Amino acid sequence: MSAPPRPVRHDYTFASDNSAGLAPEALAALIAANPGGAPSYGEDEWTARAKKLLGGIFATECEVFLVFNGTAANALPLAHFCRSHHSIICHEVSHVDTDECGAPEFFTGGSKVIALPGASGKLQPADLEPVFRRGHGVHYPKAGALSLTQSTEWGTVYTPDEVRALCAEAKKHGLAVHMDGARFANAASTLSTRGCSPADFTWRAGVDVLSFGGTKNGMNTTEAVVFFNPEHAREFEYRVKQGGQLASKMRFAAAQWIGMLETGAWLRHAAHANAMAQKLAAALRGLPGVKFAAEPESNGVFLLLPVAAAEALWARGWHFYLYQISRNPVYRLMCSWATTPDAIDRFVAELRSVLG
Repeated sequence: MSAPPRPVRHDYTFASDNSAGLAPEALAALIAANPGGAPSYGEDEWTARAKKLLGGIFATECEVFLVFNGTAANALPLAHFCRSHHSIICHEVSHVDTDECGAPEFFTGGSKVIALPGASGKLQPADLEPVFRRGHGVHYPKAGALSLTQSTEWGTVYTPDEVRALCAEAKKHGLAVHMDGARFANAASTLSTRGCSPADFTWRAGVDVLSFGGTKNGMNTTEAVVFFNPEHAREFEYRVKQGGQLASKMRFAAAQWIGMLETGAWLRHAAHANAMAQKLAAALRGLPGVKFAAEPESNGVFLLLPVAAAEALWARGWHFYLYQISRNPVYRLMCSWATTPDAIDRFVAELRSVLG
């Protein structure tokens, strides 16, 4: 992912939902947790409360672990299910393959990551089948886990039926199923409008473990690893500690989840980010030289733009990424809880200007 030239104007960023500050509910909860002392390493009341709230979202008994970042939230549970002679199947643009600096391979002790193509950032059951025919016996890594990204790296969303079909294919071959939910809240918001609950496209569909993203949803340095079968989480706390992910002052991570979950802000802010992406997409439709690489379903818009137009916008201080180079350059614009309609209007007006 290529960064644009500088300078970047603070309010002109569509680079990432990571660029936004803390959501007010997370910040208020963080400040409220500060006075006085509390037991360390997760033995505090905030952590217990946050874990209970997270379990409540899925209407089932869960084991929840808070870690610092998405790389650990992905790599550690994959390492929990996979040994060094296993392989991890994922989409070719998934963070597991493209953005974790080999962390899944490192923490598993050498599991092979097998990245597969799929339209609009999604995998289909038929995409997996050739993997199970590769190699022969012990001469090729045994498939150990399937990792799905929800919402995907192309801004699309798996339906419960799509997740269920993929999980069924994976389980038929003995694989565990991991869901990379860095933008899980955005997917949950989209699917809630279709009458689907978070449980419907996770454990009820066959997902074993979820990496539930807090950072992109408006929190700071906190992600949740959610095991839907407590037996699968046996001794995972040791893996968290060994991986350098056990916070001594965990109440500050947990408090943010409390602030976001108890108020419903996690879903409300995700809905806002999604709505801003839809507003942006609607304003861009029909502009000369502008095409969509994928139809936006969450908070990301992926565009094919004339290179000169993108460079002109960068020069004016707008911040967004050249996401992927294929036959044509694709540019990614991400909306967040903090994206304003005014910022979208200004961006579209300037794009119209540089397009002439």
